[in-house]
Amino acid sequence: MNSSTVFKIKNESEFEAKALEVFEFQYRENTVYREFCNYLGRNPKNVSQILLIPFLPIEFFKSKTVLTGHNPSQIAFSSSGTTGNQTSLHHVTDLGIYKQSYLKAFEHFYGDIQDYCILALLPSYLEREGSSLIYMVDDLIKKSGHHDSGFYLDEFDSLKNKLLQLEVSGNKVLLIGVSFALLDFAEKYSLELKNTIVMETGGMKGKRKEMIRSELHQTLKQGFGVDEIHSEYGMTELLSQAYSKGNGIFKTPRWMKVFIRDTEDPLTFQKNGKTGGINIIDLANINSCSFIATQDLGKKYADGSFAILGRFDHSDVRGCNLMVL
Repeated sequence: MNSSTVFKIKNESEFEAKALEVFEFQYRENTVYREFCNYLGRNPKNVSQILLIPFLPIEFFKSKTVLTGHNPSQIAFSSSGTTGNQTSLHHVTDLGIYKQSYLKAFEHFYGDIQDYCILALLPSYLEREGSSLIYMVDDLIKKSGHHDSGFYLDEFDSLKNKLLQLEVSGNKVLLIGVSFALLDFAEKYSLELKNTIVMETGGMKGKRKEMIRSELHQTLKQGFGVDEIHSEYGMTELLSQAYSKGNGIFKTPRWMKVFIRDTEDPLTFQKNGKTGGINIIDLANINSCSFIATQDLGKKYADGSFAILGRFDHSDVRGCNLMVL
C-alpha cells in the first residue's frame, strides 16, 4: 500500500474511504489485529463503514508485537512507564512516514519550521532511551536550522537568558516542555514573552502533584507572561499528534481522527459533548495499527475538535495533558 496517499486526504469522504482501505490491509497483514477483529466477528466483508472498524486496545502494545506486513523494524519506540510496570513497544518499520506525519502536522498548525527557534525542556524524556517525542523534537530542532535551537535538561538560568535574548531579537520561538519542568521554571522566574509559544506535552510522572489543566495553564501563563498555553497530544503507539492552541481544545491533522466510545460498551460511540474513552484513527500508523482504543477519557465537539478529561487509571500512556482528576 502507498503510505504517502494518507497525507493527501482532503475531506471526510476521502478519509473514510482510506480508513476502510487501511482496515482491509491491516486485517490481512497484521496477525495480532486480525485475531482481535475475528474475536469480535468483524472483517472486511461485514465492515462497510468507519464506525464498524474495531479499535485495538492500546494495552496490546505491552504484550504483543503489533506489526502490519513483513518489513523489519527500523526502531522500537517505548513508553516511559513507572518502575516495575511493563512498557509499550511500538515497532516502526518506516521512519520516513513518522517524519512526514509530524512535519506535515507542524506545518499545518504552525507554518514553516524554519521560521522558529525550537527550545526543548524535556528532562524526563531525555534521561531515557526510546522516546518517540525526543525523536520528533530532535528532528524539529535540526530542521529549524536556528543556531540557538536545542535541548535543556536542568539549566534553567541558561534557558531564561536564551528566552530573553530571543525576545529582544524578535525571533519566533517554540518552547516545548514536559509539564513538571515547565512548572518548575515558571515558579522560579517571571517573564513577559511576546514572541514565544509555550507548549506542554503533559506528564508529571510522579515529579509533581497532579493538576487539572486549567490550573496548570494558569500557572504557566503567569510565569511566562503569555496569553495562552499550547499543548501537544501524542503517544508512543501512534505516529501522529494533535495540537491545542489554547483552552485544552485539540485539533487533528487530516489523516487523524478521534472518536469517543461508551465506557460501559466499548463498541458503542458517544454523541458529541458526551464523555467517554478516546479512540483514535491514525492513518500514518499504516505499518502498525491505525485503529487504537486509548486509556484516555475525553469528549468530542461538532467541529471534530476534542478535549482530554483524564484517564481510566494511572496508565503510562504518553499524551494525557490533563493528568488524572
